[in-house]
Amino acid sequence: MNSKIRLGILGGGSNSLIGVVHRIASSMFDKYNLIGGVFNSGHKNNLDFANSIGLKSNRVYKDVHTLVAEELQLPKEERMQIVSVLTPNFLHYSMAKKLIENGFHVICEKPLTTTYSEAKNLFDAAKKANIIFAVTYTYTGYPMVRQMREMILNGVIGNVQKIDAQYYQGWINPIIHDVDKRKSTWRLNPEKSGISCCIGDIGTHAFNMLEYVSGVTIESILADLNHVYEDNVMDIDGTVLLRGSNKVKGVVCASQIATGEENDFQVKIYGDKAGLKWEQENPNYLYLMEEGKPIQTLKPGHEYNSAISLDGTKLPPGHPEGIFDAMGNIYKGVARAINNEEYNIGEFPNLTEGLRGMNFIEKSVESHQKGNVWIAID
Repeated sequence: MNSKIRLGILGGGSNSLIGVVHRIASSMFDKYNLIGGVFNSGHKNNLDFANSIGLKSNRVYKDVHTLVAEELQLPKEERMQIVSVLTPNFLHYSMAKKLIENGFHVICEKPLTTTYSEAKNLFDAAKKANIIFAVTYTYTGYPMVRQMREMILNGVIGNVQKIDAQYYQGWINPIIHDVDKRKSTWRLNPEKSGISCCIGDIGTHAFNMLEYVSGVTIESILADLNHVYEDNVMDIDGTVLLRGSNKVKGVVCASQIATGEENDFQVKIYGDKAGLKWEQENPNYLYLMEEGKPIQTLKPGHEYNSAISLDGTKLPPGHPEGIFDAMGNIYKGVARAINNEEYNIGEFPNLTEGLRGMNFIEKSVESHQKGNVWIAID
């Protein structure tokens, strides 16, 4: 039996929600042992936080450069094998590149980087170094999303002819109308967030999910984005028309000013035989819609589901699973890859998906800036 994979984390300290999600996810299947990292920018806060979660200070470093240098001094069987990058967007590239070049496997939050060119550099570097690199498009970890993917791959809905994703949040609405607040939020600062807020943050989830479940490759897009105020250079709302392989068309509607919405992410795929619909706020339900028949509701944990769906289900039918479980399934897939075990290619999003996500973000902004024109996706 393989020993636990030695894990380090960059970012995710203090009151970070994403830090909690990653730490719990990594512990779910007893595959990883968190041994250290760099959790906060101030080293005293960094050490205090590490102590609060029970880590020894000798593997808690002041920055990524020190982490890499010190870990490489340790015997191979003791040093970190993989490092998760949970920092704000603008730090992803430099940190991930440093880790790749020194032979560490990487799990990175999305969006992968702040530019497509940076993403391409990471792709090439990771390929050369032959390391495992996962990008946490977390929703791909839900059992019923994986079931949706398998049903479409197996022809249950026939030939795909329409793809549709809606991702509505309202959290920026109380911020955007206050000049001081919108100027002090890092998500609305292009130096820290990249060229896009809404499309870069949640629109890229929708793009990734549509390609993941449908098998359609999105080939070109037309975007119409909304900034609300002239002094706000970052989009906070947008609609993107899609043209994909096999003449499939679709749409991504994303918004962070959908007042009152929490995390309304819906994915709908329509074939010539049937349709499938999944909603993130009710993730245990996958709806199968066939012409002239009652809607069927599929749920996780039942034997009618696919192997990859059942593998990602931890609880008996009727027990809700959520975002922690979805992230845990991604970590489990990465562990299988590191341990050279057999795994399904759908178990974790890889660098190709991260690269395409960055291309989608940049092309969406380009399409809007050029007057809402069709732009090809690389």
